Amino acid sequence: MKRERNDWLLEAEAGGNGETLMAARFRGYLPVVLDVETGGFNARTDALLEVAATPLEMNESGDLVCGPTFSHAVVPFADANIEQASLDFTGIDPYDPQRGAIDEGEALRSLFSDIRHAVRAAGCKRAILVGHNAFFDHGFLFAAAERQQIKRNPFHPFSTFDTVTLAGMAFGQTVLAKACAMAKIEFSTRKAHRASYDCEKTAELFCVIVNRWQQALGWPPADPSG
Repeated sequence: MKRERNDWLLEAEAGGNGETLMAARFRGYLPVVLDVETGGFNARTDALLEVAATPLEMNESGDLVCGPTFSHAVVPFADANIEQASLDFTGIDPYDPQRGAIDEGEALRSLFSDIRHAVRAAGCKRAILVGHNAFFDHGFLFAAAERQQIKRNPFHPFSTFDTVTLAGMAFGQTVLAKACAMAKIEFSTRKAHRASYDCEKTAELFCVIVNRWQQALGWPPADPSG
């Protein structure tokens, strides 16, 4: 017989199943929304210019909510390729001293430390990347970590959640601004194409989709044995 959602939540909170709510919901993985702004499309050769991450949290009702966003402006690595078309699209000036950019290795180590702390706080074993076109962000993040010889990467090496696919299913929209509009999430095109802003909006979108799905179908799912 299917357990009521509130009964399951109370059981998990009491430690009856040995897991936190977040760990139980995502098989021990903490969803962390990530966004990068870059100097092109090739993760191996093109500069990483900005990176931001928003670990997700779960409230007492079992709904996903956005945690704090961690972000860094990044100094292009030595000999990095930067396409002018990419700069025209994002409006980023890589050499503007007002950016407060730090070296790529320093940025990633700081970001990974914050994410590992969030993973531990959520009672999870690892982070799983959530992104809008997640393949792109995942590729740039892992290429940069490899370039900086960072071995303690908190993210799953290949699994992701992609809000392009999820938004297409939920709202019939794949563009972030249009999907947010359908989800009734405020979105500013003037602030877009900055890692921290796009990351936060992607996090809000993911939370809306997951929470509505849970409410529609009920969560946790019925016990297949009973």
